[in-house]
Amino acid sequence: MSLKNILPGKLGFGTAPLGNMFRAIPDTEAAATVEAAWEQGVRYFDTAPFYGAGLSETRLGEVLSAKPRDEYVLSTKVGRVILDELEEGDRDLGEKGGLFEHGNPNKMLHEWTAEATERSIEDSLKRLGTDRLDIVWVHDIAQDFHGDQWLAKFEEARTGAFRVLSRLRGEGVIKAWGLGVNKTEPIELTLALDEPRPDGFLLAGRYTLLDHDHALQRLLPMAQEQGVDMVVGGPYSSGVLAGGAHFEYQAAPQHILDKVSRLKALTAKHGVSIKAAALQFSLAHPVAAAAVPGATRPSRIAEDVAALNESVPAAFWQELRAAGLVSPAAPLPAGA
Repeated sequence: MSLKNILPGKLGFGTAPLGNMFRAIPDTEAAATVEAAWEQGVRYFDTAPFYGAGLSETRLGEVLSAKPRDEYVLSTKVGRVILDELEEGDRDLGEKGGLFEHGNPNKMLHEWTAEATERSIEDSLKRLGTDRLDIVWVHDIAQDFHGDQWLAKFEEARTGAFRVLSRLRGEGVIKAWGLGVNKTEPIELTLALDEPRPDGFLLAGRYTLLDHDHALQRLLPMAQEQGVDMVVGGPYSSGVLAGGAHFEYQAAPQHILDKVSRLKALTAKHGVSIKAAALQFSLAHPVAAAAVPGATRPSRIAEDVAALNESVPAAFWQELRAAGLVSPAAPLPAGA
């Protein structure tokens, strides 16, 4: 099923920050942020067991379990099973080493087999306090977590998670499934398979103002041809496009900061907020069904809603292109 027929709007809420990404946030602040999203009309929520070793799902569930289940769309991910046993020492998370150092201390089993997939879904339902999921993403079967072993993890998922999720979709247990990754290659491989067939994908950080050339070369034309939709994760590039200091979950390097400075100068010239430019750019591609920026403060949700609805003049997009700040192949919002 097309994600565009499932998702309730262009703006969702990505809950990775609720897993104490980068910093420990109080439970009250996390709950207030989810409530703020609801009050602002957001009805699509994305989470994962990986986010704080179950912490994000638990916090999201505490709020959403009190809401009418038919009024929102919920997605989570498979690939990590949270164990009761506690982790000792630092986690091995590939390039994402200290991302959730403030999350729950539980050990995580990194596995994409059929058995692990079914267990992951059962555990997520409990943490979320719900009886069903709408969309399930196969999480992080890519180079950034597995290095040279990523193809072996992909094969594990192909013969495990992919087939379980296809069966659950066929049985009507879930509405859709796909991949949730930070790299394009696993999605390209999946789209080249004869079976199983995904409905869409959540691509984090690879279709933003700062990083979109690679996705435009191969992945997005394939997805468009096959009618497969994209949810844009990380439209603010881990925060550096929204006043933060992180890019790719790390301290932003100087060349990225320099590009952000050029973007900010252009947005200031046209009286445009950089959040609006970033969000609306990511949503302008025909395969983009929604974007799921993350937040840990209630005020950020109102900013995201305003950014989505802000009127951005065509002259801004035209100058953005002329300045070489976006790819010539990147679709721009209507009227540009």
